[in-house]
Amino acid sequence: MLTISVDKKTEQKEETEKQIRREFSTRSFKRSFTLDENVDAEKINAKYENGVLKVTLPKKEVKQEPAKEIVVA
Repeated sequence: MLTISVDKKTEQKEETEKQIRREFSTRSFKRSFTLDENVDAEKINAKYENGVLKVTLPKKEVKQEPAKEIVVA
């Protein structure tokens, strides 16, 4: 299972001569995905760039057994 989550906290402060105003906001996001058996979990890679999260899920290498020669007499 792959879980992606984020907690974002921001603070906004505004000061004048008579008052100080502060605003706090909190955002959270959590999403879970079930991975296929063919995904290599050890090689999962994530990159966050320009507001876009790109997750790469590489497939496991499938090793094929060499072809067997069958002689029909």
